Amino acid sequence: MADEHTPQAINSPTPANQLPMNYGVLLYPAFQALDVFGPLDALNILSLKQTMNLSIIGPTLDPISTKPRNPSLNPKNSNFGESILPTHSITNPPPNLDVLVVPGGYGVRDDDITPIIDFIRTTYPSLKYLITVCTGSWLAAKAGVLDGKKATSNKASWAGTKVWGPNVHWVPHARWVVDGNIWTSSGVAAGIDVTLAFIREVYGEEVGKDVGRVMEYDPHTDASWDPFAEVYNLTE
Repeated sequence: MADEHTPQAINSPTPANQLPMNYGVLLYPAFQALDVFGPLDALNILSLKQTMNLSIIGPTLDPISTKPRNPSLNPKNSNFGESILPTHSITNPPPNLDVLVVPGGYGVRDDDITPIIDFIRTTYPSLKYLITVCTGSWLAAKAGVLDGKKATSNKASWAGTKVWGPNVHWVPHARWVVDGNIWTSSGVAAGIDVTLAFIREVYGEEVGKDVGRVMEYDPHTDASWDPFAEVYNLTE
């Protein structure tokens, strides 16, 4: 019997045969945990009422940790981090991906991130949607898929946007930005808001509200809401 933790039936504005089914999350060492697990929790709940498949894609099939590898980012030498086991590698990816989620994290700055960027570049043309969280947009920008498009990113690291994406129209005052089939979001927790916004757009307003209710999360529904742009004195 259904209870308050069970999402309601889906009545989607998108034709059933056009709904995305195959989701992938692209990981690399020192990814940001909430960038990944916030969106995934929303999608986990959605998958209880909508047929969906999830692939975790990494550089290899080895476990991938959130722990920074650069000692300068871990000055206290803490042994603290979570690992996730990929289901696929970038050299043997899942077929027929509809949606790719790209998180940010300290690892975007590592020297060996190039294969991840190359994977975004080659995979994007076949996707229905690309969703980036935080500095994950830097990787998409470096891949060239954001050229000429509007996008946003983490406000605390805003200076990096021009370095990684000089041909991108970066929007400094935004919780998330949609341009075509690309959804980019601000820092860390904004990944939950962009995912719920995506669900509302693709699967229906009530579905998005229902997923938020099951999560007991009160999402920001205004894409322009962004106090962190003010904290870091960012202007249009």
